[in-house]
Amino acid sequence: MTGNAAALATAILWTVTAITFEYAGKRIGAMALNFLRLAMGAIFLGIYGLAVHGSFAPFAAPASTWAWMGASGLVGLVLGDLFLFQAFIDIGARISMLIYALAPAFTAIIGRFALGERLPPLSIVGMGLTLVGIAAAVLGRPAQEKESTEADSPGGSGSAPPKTKVLRSAARGTLFALLAALGQAGGLILSKIGAPQMDAFSGTQMRVLVAVAAFAVVLAVGGGWRGVVASLRDRKAAGGLVVGSFFGPFLGVSLSLAAVQGADAGVAASIMSLVPVLIIGPSVILFKEKLRLLEVLGAIVAVAGTALLFI
Repeated sequence: MTGNAAALATAILWTVTAITFEYAGKRIGAMALNFLRLAMGAIFLGIYGLAVHGSFAPFAAPASTWAWMGASGLVGLVLGDLFLFQAFIDIGARISMLIYALAPAFTAIIGRFALGERLPPLSIVGMGLTLVGIAAAVLGRPAQEKESTEADSPGGSGSAPPKTKVLRSAARGTLFALLAALGQAGGLILSKIGAPQMDAFSGTQMRVLVAVAAFAVVLAVGGGWRGVVASLRDRKAAGGLVVGSFFGPFLGVSLSLAAVQGADAGVAASIMSLVPVLIIGPSVILFKEKLRLLEVLGAIVAVAGTALLFI
């Protein structure tokens, strides 16, 4: 029950993070956002380590723990996010998130073989309802991708992109969304193997530090450091970055580790996937978005499924 509560708290925190990072990301771009959010999260985690454990990072942890948590950071926080953002470009955020909702199912399957976790029938039903509700909520939101029009075609000539290119992009986007879901699942399982009882904030800092180093290499290879430096001058984006980093890589990711430590990984992942449902309320209140029937029905089903997971 403690793990389930931590998973629900994670979903709530990630909802706040999604709103703040959406604003910051539109100003500075996805790659700079990814690096800076992890870097700021590492700073918050370091301050926590100094205050609680007297050390900026858990350097005294065994090398095996660093290896497992480092692998978790690479798989979940680096590769998973890179695949997801590329899927956003190829097939759009709505379809990407629909496919990404498979992450809890992947987590449960991997957890069955890697950790020997056997979910009782009621939990399986609850997971199924939660995933169906999330899918309905995602589908209920209007598509935000720009449709291909004559004005959007190169030179305004009215020529559409070649069909083979569109199909190739759709196939790649679908594959990348699936890989992102697998990355999320793999990252959770690896973190549970690497730190089954370790302080969740210390374990998360291991993941984040390795992810920061990996993103630094990606930026160096791709020539993205100039964009990161330029992003630091954007004061309007800075507020969203700080708030999002505190609630995301610091509190949210740490609680996600506490969740899988205290509950079956598949169940915890299902509860943590509620962000598309939880964000409906803030979207209506803050951004005056229209509330659609399918979103409401999806939210009801997802909440019912989550309630079963708490029984």
